[in-house]
Amino acid sequence: MSSDSRELNYQGVFDTALGFGKKPAVIVIDFVRAYTVEGAPFFGQGVVDAVDASVELLDSARRSHIPVIYTQVVYDPSGVDGGLFFKKVPSLKLFVKGEPLGEIDAKITPHPADLVVTKQYPSCFFGTSLGSTLKTMDIDTIVLIGCSTSGCVRATAVDGIQYGYRVVVPRECVGDRHHGPHDASLFDINAKYGDVVSKSIVIDWFNTLKG
Repeated sequence: MSSDSRELNYQGVFDTALGFGKKPAVIVIDFVRAYTVEGAPFFGQGVVDAVDASVELLDSARRSHIPVIYTQVVYDPSGVDGGLFFKKVPSLKLFVKGEPLGEIDAKITPHPADLVVTKQYPSCFFGTSLGSTLKTMDIDTIVLIGCSTSGCVRATAVDGIQYGYRVVVPRECVGDRHHGPHDASLFDINAKYGDVVSKSIVIDWFNTLKG
């Protein structure tokens, strides 16, 4: 099936835009060295490119005093807190506490005011304090950047809309190990769970929120 026929197949059924809300937060999902160091098991050039593209977006968010929340996968050395997910993907041992490839990429190191949430599963909401934190801050829109598009970004987008948040994904700021799952996941997120838009559109929106 061609890309054009795919678009036509979804037209009028899965093509509604939710738009932006009033109070966003940026969720930086697992932009860690396991995805950005060449030769590492999870490495993907698409993730490296997404990290580079995200620097400007994060600077814009901070200038507009928009909360920035990072997530980072951290496991106990036993892996027991990762359950069957840890067994399904043995390379997750790279995210055992203290492993250097599990550290956040230095290009986008969290600032002192940023919150870092640790997680063990794909969705940033599952088993974490993220939902309660966002509610406390009266957040209505989550801007998702990070990796991987087909894994943790997509899982967080699904949970995000289920928890009542508008989901926005700047396409240049998410990445994966291969363009196939990346492109399919962006299409699926935009069709059903949120709005996939350009980075420039998000930055323009952030600029309107400067207090």
